[in-house]
Amino acid sequence: MSQSLSRALRLLVELGRQPCSLDDAARVLDVHKSTALRLLRTLEEDRFVYRDPSFRYHLGSQFFALATTALDQRQVRTAAGPHLTALAAATGQTVHLAGYEDGHVVYWDKRDAAHTVRMYSRIGLPASPHTAAVAKVLLADLDEPERRRIARAITYTPHTPRTLTGPAELLAELTAVADRGYAVDHGEHEAFMNCVAAPVRGPDGKVTAAVSISVPDFVLDYERVLALVPELLGATRAISIDCGWSAP
Repeated sequence: MSQSLSRALRLLVELGRQPCSLDDAARVLDVHKSTALRLLRTLEEDRFVYRDPSFRYHLGSQFFALATTALDQRQVRTAAGPHLTALAAATGQTVHLAGYEDGHVVYWDKRDAAHTVRMYSRIGLPASPHTAAVAKVLLADLDEPERRRIARAITYTPHTPRTLTGPAELLAELTAVADRGYAVDHGEHEAFMNCVAAPVRGPDGKVTAAVSISVPDFVLDYERVLALVPELLGATRAISIDCGWSAP
């Protein structure tokens, strides 16, 4: 990768976290301000960044078009949309659609809950690979060598006392997920949040995405969240059929 391209990508990632000044950009890139300014001006010309009246730089409008196109290119998202809306309406809870991209589990779509509690997740951001139910569903469908490679590469951040602590635990959990056909996150990322997730399959029967229902425990306890699994499986079955899967 060229040095200029690498710097531009690093800068755009930083702007995705927060706006920055010219001084901030130079510090992030570890370059002179004149170099950072040339890069910012190039990005600004193509609307990848814009400068506000206080001379702070933000992500530009070009990203709205790119983000929309990127999401539209995921055909499963289009097929899943009505089913996600119906599932969220039927349960009153937060519903996610996630996919596997180059070693990362990424949220592709989301329907917020009817109640006021909002989850941290955002479309386009990665899910925690060792805690999120959608991640477990997607990783469980990988072949055994790839599962083991990913399990060894994960940093097992202990978010709560229930968080899985190492590769052996995660691999055992993935085997269980593959056997039962759905995954759970029992307060493993946020102590007060429980999730269930199930696979969406493509024409070849392989898992192409995962759908989850996430519920705070003061809305429904864990057992009542598990009771939503049949409704979840009905939704993922319908999405799979719309994606070309032939149900056995």
